[in-house]
Amino acid sequence: QVQVVESGGGSVQAGGSLRLSCAASGMPYTRYCVAWFHQAPGKEREEVASISTTGFTKYYRSSVRGRFTISQDNARNTVYLQMNNLQSEDTGIYYCAAGAYCSVGAEAYNYWGQGTQVTVSS
Repeated sequence: QVQVVESGGGSVQAGGSLRLSCAASGMPYTRYCVAWFHQAPGKEREEVASISTTGFTKYYRSSVRGRFTISQDNARNTVYLQMNNLQSEDTGIYYCAAGAYCSVGAEAYNYWGQGTQVTVSS
């Protein structure tokens, strides 16, 4: 049974940092891709960053490049999203998703977590 579980959300002031974790288990693939999506209030879900378990493929949305870093710990089957210099527009629910390959867009990912709330106050 595949499980994707996020943790690490919370409330922070603008300019602060948070680290999100995504633990994936039971994946039916030897190599796969993990992505983070952000859904701001009243807006569609958008991909923020992704990484393959090989570590060779990384993607960042332009608005987070230089502030967010995606990384992986294959021994723990965990992917992290380090978020620095958080801004109010980063507020929303962050979802972790996993799929067989990395591609920009939700359609590429079969397995999703429940989401974790991030609130940035100015």
